[in-house]
Amino acid sequence: RERRASGATNFEAKERATMINDEGQNVDLYIPRKCSWSNRLIGAKDHAAVQINIGHLDESGLYTGKFTTFAIGGSVRHRGESDSGLDHLWQKKKAELGQ
Repeated sequence: RERRASGATNFEAKERATMINDEGQNVDLYIPRKCSWSNRLIGAKDHAAVQINIGHLDESGLYTGKFTTFAIGGSVRHRGESDSGLDHLWQKKKAELGQ
């Protein structure tokens, strides 16, 4: 590999190749998730990770058909921080939604 003046190699300077179909949709086979609390990548072998959909309610308490998705990594669950993390994330999201 040749080095550039900035210290980056040729491989690092190129953009990551993605597979996009004729309609402009991303069709990669595996897109890694990130933990909503720690922002770490959730690996394919992290079997302790969970993804939770929290439904949105209207003023009368009825489900509106919309939801927010949170992903929590196994390391966060192992440390026992998932409950407080989800609570914090949901309070922040509720403030954004104005609920």
